[in-house]
Amino acid sequence: MDDRYGTDILSADPHRAGAYAHRATTTDRAAEKGLVVEEVGTGWVGAVVRVEKSGGMHVVVLEDRRGRTRTFPLGAGFWVEGRPVRLVPPATARAPQGPRTAGGRRLTASGSLAVEQERARVARASRIWVEGRHDAELVERVWGDDLRVEGVVVELLDGVDNLAAALRDFRPGPGRRAGVLVDHLVPGSKESRIAAEVTAGAAGEHVLVLGHPYVDVWQAVRPERVGLRAWPDVPRGTDIKVGTLAALGWPHGDQADIASGWKRILGTVRSYKDLSPALLGRMEELIDFVTGVPE
Repeated sequence: MDDRYGTDILSADPHRAGAYAHRATTTDRAAEKGLVVEEVGTGWVGAVVRVEKSGGMHVVVLEDRRGRTRTFPLGAGFWVEGRPVRLVPPATARAPQGPRTAGGRRLTASGSLAVEQERARVARASRIWVEGRHDAELVERVWGDDLRVEGVVVELLDGVDNLAAALRDFRPGPGRRAGVLVDHLVPGSKESRIAAEVTAGAAGEHVLVLGHPYVDVWQAVRPERVGLRAWPDVPRGTDIKVGTLAALGWPHGDQADIASGWKRILGTVRSYKDLSPALLGRMEELIDFVTGVPE
């Protein structure tokens, strides 16, 4: 037997909700374009054309099947599919996020045109190596979209001392290039010596080692992003990260403080404009190198 009151007669009013409702509850309904509604006072039936402001209030424009339009105040007094509704403004579309071209196309953080609706391609045989996790996180923040579209995987060396061994395992060759980004690549440095050794090897033509002049990749972020005119000159014998955090007045007592400090610095990077050209140019060259060979 169909019981219109249900098992709990206090849980709902069957006269206002459900199949037996005689005085149905008015519900809110967004006045989306194309929605067919009836204005109860006049009996006008039409599809929503638009919602606009007129005289300081929201109004809805309805178009009937003959193409005639009438305007009504937004609110209660409408029916949709035989049920009373209170028309409310449709949700406002969010403004496009992130950088755009003058024509409205989205740009990636690296300044490239974004490829919309594009799945990440299958990984290339070629690879890019960076020295450590912070380097990788900075590369991901600025070039991540580009690298996914190109199918380029970024791997960690955990220090430039491991470069030769990593390349021996990787075995660079035709169609299998290795691009390497290292810190502190300046004449006479350990990094420059290691770079010269690996590029002089038998597979050297398939390896490109580039770098920035900074002791640590933190300094490739423009100092203005953290309120400095220049990165501090950390004295020899003091860890570059610890010294930097101390100069900023940030906690620097342990590894957790260092991780937190880097997170704060990385969080200030919005796009390539927040990085030093000394890193930007080298990273772009590496991407061109590993993607410039037929698969």
